[in-house]
Amino acid sequence: MKAIVTGGAGFIGSHLAEALLSRGADTHIIDNLSTGYSRYVPADAAFHELDIRSGEALRKLLADLRPDIVFHLAAQADVQRSIKEPSYDAAVNLLGTANVLEAARDAGAGKIVFASTSGVYGNLERERLSEDDPVAPISFYALSKAAAEAHIRLFHELYGLSYTILRYANVYGPRQTPKGEGGVVALFMDRIRSGRPLRVFGDGEQTRDFIYVQDVVKANLAAIDSGDQALLHVSTSASTSVNALTAALGAIHGAPLAVEHLPARAGDIRHSCLDNARARLQLIWQPATPIDEGLRQTYAQEVLR
Repeated sequence: MKAIVTGGAGFIGSHLAEALLSRGADTHIIDNLSTGYSRYVPADAAFHELDIRSGEALRKLLADLRPDIVFHLAAQADVQRSIKEPSYDAAVNLLGTANVLEAARDAGAGKIVFASTSGVYGNLERERLSEDDPVAPISFYALSKAAAEAHIRLFHELYGLSYTILRYANVYGPRQTPKGEGGVVALFMDRIRSGRPLRVFGDGEQTRDFIYVQDVVKANLAAIDSGDQALLHVSTSASTSVNALTAALGAIHGAPLAVEHLPARAGDIRHSCLDNARARLQLIWQPATPIDEGLRQTYAQEVLR
């Protein structure tokens, strides 16, 4: 199998590339290194430094490679940047996705697996969100992801390119950049490492569904052969407040951590938890890493390194 991972020099993409290589896949990474790092590119993967906004260059590359499957993870994923620079966000997440789809179709790829986000639901007041709940984005990042999903579905209707859309909960783990959507764990690890107080926006009672990166990787791998034309949640179906997160990190650190409270930010969602029952059924997948264990592994690699 020949696989392409866009954004493969980034957080989730680099872990996915490693897993594909371990399965014997001929793995190619496309990344412009705007937020990814060349040191994250696995030694056995072929690296192509390319911006997905460059449609002609992307089509030529995929025509040469003729991939079986494309994992599209490259994105502008910083919520606050999307609010400040909506045109840039749209160029990467909408135009970039359109370019990836056209290149994949023209190259004869069998399927695209798309990384989306729980942010598309906005502040819907549900204890646990299902894939049938309406989208109501409150940031341009979430809006561009929702629009990209619709583009993928219509592209399938018109051209037949198979897809699986995976809406991620808040992914965390080693290599996560301390910025962008869902990066609170990485931000906290960065501040623990440098001896600074943890910064909490708002009262800290906002909740998230935190899922470890290796569980996300396994869901992507499961989507190779399952979940065709499906929209699925990659999540734990469990809520954790930011205050509970700081307490858990304090226990791992071995001492209470200082916390600095700041005003809540525009575009930040109050509560988010995703029902993963559909993914469990269609992908024959389930998350395997409890949050305490995932935090310990991340702490060991990011703080004790």
